[in-house]
Amino acid sequence: MQLKIEVPRREALCAASAGLVGFTTSWLPALAAATETERSNPKAVILLWMNGGPSTIDLWDLKPGHDNGGPFREIATPVPGMRISEHLPQLARLGSEFSIVRSMSTREGDHSRARFVATTGYTPQGAIKFPSLGSLVAHEGDQAAQDIPSYVHVGGRPTVTGGGFLGPTFAPFVVGDGGRRGASGAELTVADLSTPANVSTGDRLRRLALLSELRDHSSLSPRFDVVESIESATDRALQLMRPSAASAFNLGEERESMRKAYGHSSFGQGCLLARRLVERGVRCVEVALDGWDTHSDNFDRVKELSQTLDQGFAALLDDLKSRGLLQDTLIVCQGEFGRTPSINGQSGRDHWPASWSMVLAGAGIRGGQVVGKTSVDGRVVESKPTRTCDLMATIFQSIGLDPMKQNMSNVSRPIRLADPEGQPIEALL
Repeated sequence: MQLKIEVPRREALCAASAGLVGFTTSWLPALAAATETERSNPKAVILLWMNGGPSTIDLWDLKPGHDNGGPFREIATPVPGMRISEHLPQLARLGSEFSIVRSMSTREGDHSRARFVATTGYTPQGAIKFPSLGSLVAHEGDQAAQDIPSYVHVGGRPTVTGGGFLGPTFAPFVVGDGGRRGASGAELTVADLSTPANVSTGDRLRRLALLSELRDHSSLSPRFDVVESIESATDRALQLMRPSAASAFNLGEERESMRKAYGHSSFGQGCLLARRLVERGVRCVEVALDGWDTHSDNFDRVKELSQTLDQGFAALLDDLKSRGLLQDTLIVCQGEFGRTPSINGQSGRDHWPASWSMVLAGAGIRGGQVVGKTSVDGRVVESKPTRTCDLMATIFQSIGLDPMKQNMSNVSRPIRLADPEGQPIEALL
């Protein structure tokens, strides 16, 4: 019987350099196998995007007893010292599965710029077309045999619509427009996945052959971005028409009890779709929940949104864990910034990037952690201030990617996955 011994790459190198393993024996195959493992796909990311800037002082970092605190009460989680909103009871039950960063401190208070920074990790810089987190994760994965796009956005328009300097192949594939508050999961469909009834199989094959000939001819001409975008979209559409790919988007295949567990809102069903997609190898799925721009009537609106978030997010955690997928899937829950600790004259909260919270779970993240602290009035970060570049470095490292890896940009300048100034949050890794 042959005994197979797996030697980690670092140990194989050390042993070889020390002369403990002969050159003609087994260390070269072991090293090759370890190197192949290191080049394996990154873990998946599900971004639960709270569009509009959620009032995190009413979700993850309440200030009971202070005038800025508002009417919501705290409830306990299984983690000592971790208390969250009373309107997130299902997530409170799962407190040991996720961690809260309560010390996010950023600069951008404008929605558009803040969304760009939050999803790319960089501030806009001239002509550089920065790709989003989803595009970067998709680019680093192996998409060779993938029928489904590796980056899918569910619910409304994604923050970064193109693939940036990575090209249109890594742009988000958009499903539905139901990210807005109150929309139903029935809107999460992908149109035109089947061949029209009046087009026979022969007609379809002839059209594809003609398209191939036209492409061969056009390859001799200069390439333009618009042409590449059209060709990329066509290729993805043809791939999605395959039954195996189309079925991934068919929520009707799920048991009704499972759909009910996630909630029949667009967001809840979007979370269920995210699980189906990562189960099939999709690298990044964004699920949007709109309505968080609460300049007025903050507390009624946040209560309603919290209930939608609580059901969908908690069901996703439970479902991924029960299927053994949570260890290979990172969940990021955040918006572009927080809301003001002070309450305005319309019972609302305004834009506030100086001190806010976000949540991470799964993949390489330690659960049950609370990072950072804000002052008793919520206005100032008192410990462990965390920037967007720090968060991005943490995300990439947790899914097995080197934050310092470089890609060549559209201006022939190498750009790292995360801003070099970023420092991973060690308490979470």
